[in-house]
Amino acid sequence: MQSIKISLLLISCCLSALYTPLFAQSNIIQQLEEISISETRVMVPMRDGIRLCTDVYRPKTDKKVPIIFSRTPYNFNSWGDGEEKTRTRQRAYEAVKRGYAYVVQNERGRYFSEGEWDILGTPLTDAYDAFTWMQEQPWSNGKIGLQGCSSTAEWQMEAATQNHPALAAMVPQGFGAGVGRVGGLYEQGNWYRGGAHQTLFSAWLYGVEHDKFKPRIPAGASTEDLNRISRFYDLAPENPKVDMRKALAHLPFSEFIKNINGKKEIFDKMIARKPNDPAWFEGGLYHDDQAIDVPAFWFVSWYDVSATPNLTLFNHVRKTSKQADNQYLVIAPTLHCRYTRATENTIVGERSVGDARLNYNEQIYGFYDLLLKNEENNFKAKTPRVQYYTMGSNEWQSADAWPPASASMTTFYLNSEGSANSLYGDGQLTKSKPTTDNPDAFIYDPMNPVKSYGGNVCCTGNAIDGGSFDQRPMEARQDILVYSTEPLTEGVEVSGFIESTLYVSSDAKDTDFTIKLIDVHPDGSAYNLDETIQRVRYREGYDKEVFMEKGKVYKVNLTAMSTSNFFKKGHRIRVEISSSNFPRFTRNLNTGGDNYNESTGVVARNKVHHSSQYPSQIRLPIVK
Repeated sequence: MQSIKISLLLISCCLSALYTPLFAQSNIIQQLEEISISETRVMVPMRDGIRLCTDVYRPKTDKKVPIIFSRTPYNFNSWGDGEEKTRTRQRAYEAVKRGYAYVVQNERGRYFSEGEWDILGTPLTDAYDAFTWMQEQPWSNGKIGLQGCSSTAEWQMEAATQNHPALAAMVPQGFGAGVGRVGGLYEQGNWYRGGAHQTLFSAWLYGVEHDKFKPRIPAGASTEDLNRISRFYDLAPENPKVDMRKALAHLPFSEFIKNINGKKEIFDKMIARKPNDPAWFEGGLYHDDQAIDVPAFWFVSWYDVSATPNLTLFNHVRKTSKQADNQYLVIAPTLHCRYTRATENTIVGERSVGDARLNYNEQIYGFYDLLLKNEENNFKAKTPRVQYYTMGSNEWQSADAWPPASASMTTFYLNSEGSANSLYGDGQLTKSKPTTDNPDAFIYDPMNPVKSYGGNVCCTGNAIDGGSFDQRPMEARQDILVYSTEPLTEGVEVSGFIESTLYVSSDAKDTDFTIKLIDVHPDGSAYNLDETIQRVRYREGYDKEVFMEKGKVYKVNLTAMSTSNFFKKGHRIRVEISSSNFPRFTRNLNTGGDNYNESTGVVARNKVHHSSQYPSQIRLPIVK
């Protein structure tokens, strides 16, 4: 009898776990229906006649209301209770109950939207035309605020440059894939870092571009027709699962998508572009010669793929915008778009960063109320210009700018007796310059690259687990140079942009150099904070390629890293240097060729020099 009771209890628990999400979905549907008027699959016309599928949820009121608008390449059209549909309803409910209409629209060529899709929702006029349509609705008060994370955020910057009179506010979150060139960075929408391709976009394209064989809805289909047939077809099929660790290792990399039977048209044209290719400046990417004169509340994550370009853009807008006083920033210690998933004990990878929760909705809607409803609220009085989370001390802090004004750049020099290889070498970080050059040498074999282990990533499937992990297993490799301070005699807060300069030589025409910043605990565990890479051929700029001569020493400034971390007393500050971080970045095959269309690499014998003549260094923004 006791065993029967236990079995029934287990069945009850399992059924509860199964039906609780379904109940939550059903509950949000009911709640939304009670307070809103909904119109689904409204086909909004663009200037060329193409129509974009749009859902509208608005309050049951005769008063004109402001609009919160989300445009996305993802599927919110499912007739059932899928995850994206449920999230859409939750966002709609949150907006409607606060007196806003919530409008969500698919980009051109996605799901029920007509036309052909391209990255960032081109043509750019689609955003402008959508704003005009919303502004002209009889229930609209004529003001629009944008909302979204990742692919629902990255189009916002370019759209803001079009100066539509109805666009009154935007809240971009995890928006790096929309940043092209800013402040000397040529990431071109997360495609590059330091001239090396970031594979996340390639992997993301495989998962997103699954509509090669989808049913095509006849042109001119009515909203009634679309609602009726929405159950007939699965317009959101999934590509077969692939092992991305294996797939990303395929050479030549130009065949990556083809090799896993993906839709390759967009990938094929993008992989051949160099960092300064004119095509990057013709699409939906934002570049820093354009003005953003829209109030914005920016959200960045320490373990996202693009903290540095995102923060650089925030500073650029604050410096150049006519709306400079209406720019606000939050930096959370989370992975990509995981802001609201912070808990009482937030774990990022393997590392606990404490209670990282924040009242996001309260702040965001205070921002919207101020700008879309003209409410005289206390948003400006109670919201710091910059809110950032400091790991290590595990606390939210505030500042009037980024980096905090009290941060002062302090230089630490690389030093060794020529054997900094691995955790067991003699590499040191010191505040004094080394006097003699004892370069550290290592062999970089592109067929045996240093594996990505944690890190500031997204969207790579099973290839990389993002976040902070103990790096000691990696630091046993001889092709990783390790430099550490002595144990700190007092705690040190590092908050801001981390700059680094290496003096390097090689027997190859071209190679890469990587760097990683690490917090080493007294027990030896070593947690990564940020990382970057530089392709040496682009050391003099992204408008030219300058190859290396064997044995000649070159100065290389790496793209800045970013963090806020408190290194406690007894901890060490550490940097790792190597020539690969794969598969986060494609391997440099060291040939001086195009890399993406090559199948065979050469081994490079690389050196990092450190002396009074060659002061390889890292510069840390230490907060007093």
